[in-house]
Amino acid sequence: MEQIHRLSPWERMEIIRHKNRPTVNDYIPAIFDEFIEMHGDRLYGDDRAVKGGVASLNGIPCTVIAEVKGRNINENKETNFSMPHPEGYRKALRLARQAEKFNRPVICFIDTPGAFCGIEAEKRGQGEAIAKNLMEFMKLRTPVISVVLGEGGSGGALALGVCDELAVLENSLYSVISPRGFASILWKDPSKEKEACNIMHIVAEDMVELGVAEHIIKEPSGGAHNDIGKSAENIKEYLLNSLKKKCAINIDVLLNERYTKFRKIGEFEE
Repeated sequence: MEQIHRLSPWERMEIIRHKNRPTVNDYIPAIFDEFIEMHGDRLYGDDRAVKGGVASLNGIPCTVIAEVKGRNINENKETNFSMPHPEGYRKALRLARQAEKFNRPVICFIDTPGAFCGIEAEKRGQGEAIAKNLMEFMKLRTPVISVVLGEGGSGGALALGVCDELAVLENSLYSVISPRGFASILWKDPSKEKEACNIMHIVAEDMVELGVAEHIIKEPSGGAHNDIGKSAENIKEYLLNSLKKKCAINIDVLLNERYTKFRKIGEFEE
């Protein structure tokens, strides 16, 4: 883990923003044997910032829900720069409930700077959609595993982050607010984004130390974009091991452990 400790949070942010950093569109075909995408929230429409469907992981049926980043301006425009609208979170919840019905574990991939905060999103109930996901995922009677691929920002990330086990890629960040948002609020100066990033304690080791995440997934030297195949292999290995553990636990015990996992976050002593 030497490489992790040499890199500052801002250097990791630069790796995350590398134009060739793999997205779920790279990982899904590399990790899963099959993937059948499903669309729409059955209430308003289909949000391209959230991708979901039924997949097979080494023969294990599962439901995959993922936030989608683009590689270029056209892909980013299509996915709203990975900032979901409420219909994206409602689609995620619809698929999670379906997974519960058919006893499929849920695998979530988190990669967003935050939920979209535009007027139309607020009109359609952005806050309610996120809050409902937090409540429903906490009670979901099937194993839930979440992986942070790059940026994990604010409620937009947490809406897919209520899980039995959270893993973070080595260079990923997970935070209550983006560094730019932090700088804008604290110093009224978004240009201090780099300074904010370096003091926020939002890197992979911080997440494990604080009890927010349970596992760090190793990336190839220099970042996941340097060897997408190896990065996908590491994620797949983690998912198989985690599912093997979580699927063996009685569901009532699992729900109690999930509740306890989140109740303990934030405890501290002076």
